[in-house]
Amino acid sequence: MSQGFSLDKARILERLGDDEEIFAALADLYLQDVEAYCGPLGAALAAADNAVLGREAHTVKGLLATFADDDGAALAFALEGQARAGAAPAALAAAVAAVQARLRLVGEALRTA
Repeated sequence: MSQGFSLDKARILERLGDDEEIFAALADLYLQDVEAYCGPLGAALAAADNAVLGREAHTVKGLLATFADDDGAALAFALEGQARAGAAPAALAAAVAAVQARLRLVGEALRTA
């Protein structure tokens, strides 16, 4: 999977019915809340709570897909599956870190859009 992320605003707008106002509002919310999405992933990992980790990964998967980050959504999907399959926290740590990094990467792309 690609480590980089290039914001495809045209693709995102297509998903949003070409509504610039909705894009701007969603981007603003994302930027305000990106750490609020990263935090629960880490907390669930630290608590070894795979049920919560799976739910958080599912939420993040949809969020990344909204911003046309197919690679990031795939990372979150894989994390969701591993968590729901009962993987040990040590096995999930790298996946959690990768999803958190992806969330922040998308945030950086939105800041410069």
